[in-house]
Amino acid sequence: MKALIIEDESIIAEELQNKIKSIAPDVEILGILPGLRRAREWFADNEEPDLLFMDIQLGDGVSFELFETNQLKCPVIFTTAYDEYAIRAFKVNGVDYLLKPIDDIDLARAIDKCRNIIESKAVFPSDIGLLIQKLSQPQPVYPPYKQKFIVGYRRQWMPVNTKDIACFLKENIHYIFTFSGEKHILDFTTLEEIEELLDPNIFYRANRQCIVHADAIQTVTPHENQKLTLTLKGPLKMQVDISREKAPAFKKWMER
Repeated sequence: MKALIIEDESIIAEELQNKIKSIAPDVEILGILPGLRRAREWFADNEEPDLLFMDIQLGDGVSFELFETNQLKCPVIFTTAYDEYAIRAFKVNGVDYLLKPIDDIDLARAIDKCRNIIESKAVFPSDIGLLIQKLSQPQPVYPPYKQKFIVGYRRQWMPVNTKDIACFLKENIHYIFTFSGEKHILDFTTLEEIEELLDPNIFYRANRQCIVHADAIQTVTPHENQKLTLTLKGPLKMQVDISREKAPAFKKWMER
C-alpha cells in the first residue's frame, strides 16, 4: 500500500512517517509534501496513491482545496490539532481524522480502516464533494459553547461564568481557576468532556492535564527541545507545558 503525507511541519511529518513505518510496515511512504502548491505539482506528475495523510490547516491554505482541483478517490486520513465540531462529519462520511499528537492505537485503527476500503475496492470517498460543500457553509454551533459551569462552594452550588475561567486543570479530580485566583472543584468525568463545551477560539487544550484561556497567557517560553512553557497571568502565576508535537499548532492558534 502506497501513501503520501501532506504536512507543513517537518518534525511532525517525519514523526508521522516513522510511526507509520513502525505500525504498518507494508505502507510505503512515497513522499512528504509541505503544502498545497507542492501537492498540486506532485499530482500533476504522479499517479494517485492508495492512501493520503493530510494536515487540514497548511501554510498556503486549507487541504480541502486540493479536492477542488483533483478528482481524488483514495481514502484520506486528515490530521489536525483542532477538535472542531465540523470535523466530526469526517467520521460520518467515511473519512477518518486523527488529533495531534497522534496516538499509535488511533493511527493503527485508521490505517486498518483504509486498508479494508482499498481491499474491498470500494469507491471512496464518493461524497467528498458534499462534505466539502457542507464544511464551507456556516456551521451551527452544536452543542452550544457553555456559558456557565456549576461548582460546589461551601455546601452550596455556585455558577461561574466561562469567560471568567483562566484554566481547567486535571489532577486526581478536575479544577477550575478563575482570573481572580479562585479555585473550585468541577464535577466532570474527563477533560475531553469539558473541551467539547468550550469555544476553541478562546480555549486551548495545552496538554492532557490543562485547558487554558487565551487571555490568561502572559508569556510563552520556547526551549531548545522545541517544547513550550506558558506562564499564566497573576494571581495564578501557573506554568503550563506544551509538547514539541503540539507547539506548531499552538503557534497557529495564537496567531489566528
